[in-house]
Amino acid sequence: MAEPITVVPLAGIGEVRPGDDLAALVAGLGADLRDDDVLVVTSKIVSKAEGRLVPVPPDPAGREAARLAAVDAETAAVVASRGRTRIVRTRHGLVMAAAGVDASNVDSDRLALLPLDPDASARRLRAGLAARLGIRVAVVVTDTMGRPWRDGQTDVAIGAAGIAPLRDHRGQTDAYGNDLSVTAAAVIDELAGAADLVKGKTSGVPVAVVRGLGPLPADDGPGAAALVRPLESDMFALGTAEARAAGRRDVLAVRLAGEELSPEPVPDPPVRRAVAVMRGQASEPDLWRYVRVQSPAARAALAAVLPGPYDEDLVAHAPVLLVAFRTVPMDAFDLDEDDPEAMAGVLRQMDGIAATAEALTAEGLVHVLVSPGLVDPPDPVALGAALDVPATWQFLGVSAAGWPAKPVEPADGDPGDAYLER
Repeated sequence: MAEPITVVPLAGIGEVRPGDDLAALVAGLGADLRDDDVLVVTSKIVSKAEGRLVPVPPDPAGREAARLAAVDAETAAVVASRGRTRIVRTRHGLVMAAAGVDASNVDSDRLALLPLDPDASARRLRAGLAARLGIRVAVVVTDTMGRPWRDGQTDVAIGAAGIAPLRDHRGQTDAYGNDLSVTAAAVIDELAGAADLVKGKTSGVPVAVVRGLGPLPADDGPGAAALVRPLESDMFALGTAEARAAGRRDVLAVRLAGEELSPEPVPDPPVRRAVAVMRGQASEPDLWRYVRVQSPAARAALAAVLPGPYDEDLVAHAPVLLVAFRTVPMDAFDLDEDDPEAMAGVLRQMDGIAATAEALTAEGLVHVLVSPGLVDPPDPVALGAALDVPATWQFLGVSAAGWPAKPVEPADGDPGDAYLER
């Protein structure tokens, strides 16, 4: 049977100022602290004691400028932004609004920054209490964060010492005999949220004690940094707008990946999405049709009517083979600069072909133009019979596509010596 856990606020710590000894302040409260208690401390008083405060001018414009400068200084990367709100990754690896820069519960002429190393702060406080009181407690340093997909905020652990940050249930079985394969409880975050229920935001009680968790380890442990998800495994490392911008930049990387296609099959959904984009963006979209040629028989029939030269291997084996048509033909294809209508027709064709390439690339597919339609198109009757389409449809070209045969390097934010300013 689970043991009860109690959460008790520690009142009376008073105003904390730069240079104060937090261990001495907590020890002086006269609380009945015991071995295996967990002391949960709001990061604000840790920041105050460590002098992590920046001055701000009294006027609103100057105050905002100072706030933005502080956020910039504490930011390692911007994750998302909307209006004046920025969600950033701090140098600690924490993802939070405004890099944790906060004006609450500090003098009006100051802003508070997060502790430089919250885990180190927790270790110092733990060691200080052990020296003064002769007890072994755990320390959790907390800050308030919002959460993706949910309104409201909660306290989470940004520093910890003397406690395992995770309680790993993987490899165990539940009461129904099911194997637990992914369950790992973020214990220190749960403690942070529970302690905030008795600390509050306006009560002036920045410290609480959690009792009943059970025997705690003797060492400091890995700290709260162990809960920071590595970027390579973070599926939501960017906000929506930022991910879209990164995707647009990475499209060029795919376009430059060469024309070597992986033999890996390409399912239908990304091709359908690309066609939807093409139809929506090309000039005169209602007149465009795209035929995905898949069966060996249809590919052979297409190859038999295409004028050469073309890459026979691509026609036979490319994971994606698309033939573009216009349902209403255009008559003029001569590049006659004195005929604006003819030039406009040619440009509309080129617009559609370019849209094909870009839409497929946006799905991560390498695009190769197999046979253009502007010059020497196949016989329309033979082509119509080969692909079972009306002979009146105008052939605009054949494109091959597939996943890149080699890994595509993402766009680098720093162009290095390729970018010059004068």
